[in-house]
Amino acid sequence: MNTAKELRKKNRKELEKSVQDIKKKLSELRFKFSSNKLKNVKEISQSKKEIARILTIINE
Repeated sequence: MNTAKELRKKNRKELEKSVQDIKKKLSELRFKFSSNKLKNVKEISQSKKEIARILTIINE
């Protein structure tokens, strides 16, 4: 999990790459959740918040 200060140091391309990676991870988490193989359900909401945090910084 990155802090806002760490994210602001990255350039736009790195941030967009991070969003793509997290979205892919989120998709995998949702699949595991639907098949009842996900142990930590909080990971889904944490991933969504991380995406929102990065998109906010991109749009600043």
